[in-house]
Amino acid sequence: MSAPPRAGRVRLGLRHNLSQFALLVGVNALVGAMVGQERTVLPLLARDVFGVTGFTTMLTFIAAFGLVKALTNAFAGALADRFGRKPVLVAGWLIGLPVPLLLMWAPTWGWVVAANVLLGVNQGLAWSVTVIAKIDLVGPERRGLAMGLNEAAGYGAVAASAWATGWIAGVAGLRPAPFFLGLAVAGLGLGLSTLAVRETTAHVAHEAATATPASARGLREVFALVTWGNRSLSAASQAGLVNNLNEGTAWGLFPLLFATGDLSLARIGLLTAIAPATWAAGQLLTGALSDRIGRKWLIAAGQWTEAAGLLVVALGSTVPVWTVGSVVFGAGTAMAYPTLLAAVGDVAHPAWRGAAVGVYRFWRDIGFAVGAVLAGVLADAYGMTTAILVVAVITAASGCDVAARMRETLDRAAAPHGRRPDGGG
Repeated sequence: MSAPPRAGRVRLGLRHNLSQFALLVGVNALVGAMVGQERTVLPLLARDVFGVTGFTTMLTFIAAFGLVKALTNAFAGALADRFGRKPVLVAGWLIGLPVPLLLMWAPTWGWVVAANVLLGVNQGLAWSVTVIAKIDLVGPERRGLAMGLNEAAGYGAVAASAWATGWIAGVAGLRPAPFFLGLAVAGLGLGLSTLAVRETTAHVAHEAATATPASARGLREVFALVTWGNRSLSAASQAGLVNNLNEGTAWGLFPLLFATGDLSLARIGLLTAIAPATWAAGQLLTGALSDRIGRKWLIAAGQWTEAAGLLVVALGSTVPVWTVGSVVFGAGTAMAYPTLLAAVGDVAHPAWRGAAVGVYRFWRDIGFAVGAVLAGVLADAYGMTTAILVVAVITAASGCDVAARMRETLDRAAAPHGRRPDGGG
């Protein structure tokens, strides 16, 4: 592990830590590309290569991914607080290395599900650490911007990888060629994380020294606080869960829905990439916007916009309608996704922020598993359209919960001095 900088040299802020922040943005793009390699290809691989016909069985790979990622998130923040950010990041990449190889050569669908268990650990460790490290570097004043840039990079890479693997599959088949991209991404991510990423725990100590003192909190206490003890953190946790519930539904069902239009693999890949691409580009604006106008109403409005996009996709049957629905869905996610992370960062004290982010991400990524199971059962029983419509209603209701329960977490006057609004400090 690289030695942290001496306390006297530590400065918070994006400008003072630009090179390391930019490196972490790039690393997170690679983390996102690991998921993107599956986004177009795996639902079609299940149907066309492994002969999986039931939606519930088909979406087990998303359920396994989401459950394992959620459990890993719950401990990733606490591990990063205890052992440092860099060792946890490197461990995440080591665990992710076998994933593309398993996807290339899996003899049965069970092996694909096993690969997604490893992918869940990879994402839980690596994405969590890049989030926490960026929050460490920028301090309290530009947290929304930092999360917007982080999530834009990650989901921009999801979109690019989804499009690229769809195109490759159209030219060279569903296996093994599309997953060579993932193998290159994993190797590059491990190399950069090992050789170039620096530890950020000294920045945490610097911010904690200037913040309002806070008593130490164990993981059990933080879990209770984030889940039900603090109304803003609790509202953020349920909203995050629903965000990834609809994301898991989109991941599993959108490619199959688009395939009913008799489209080429390349065209399906392009359509599948639209939502995460819109999401990624939008976050470049919405993260910074939340630093100016606040978090609460951007989150609620984002979820209502997501619901509208899902409604359009579900009721559509042509490429232009699906394109519009995907853009609206991605725009709503861009409004809510980085803003939720920023809200958690607002409330959590630097001394237990890593654990709080980990618990929030635990609940958020449980949504993948819930979404996969719910969408699979509903699609098997009533069809894909009904499944997506039900998820749209759930998403709209989640936005109403945020509007009712969440307090505004951004305090412009307090944040530069390290005080936490909403009782978090």
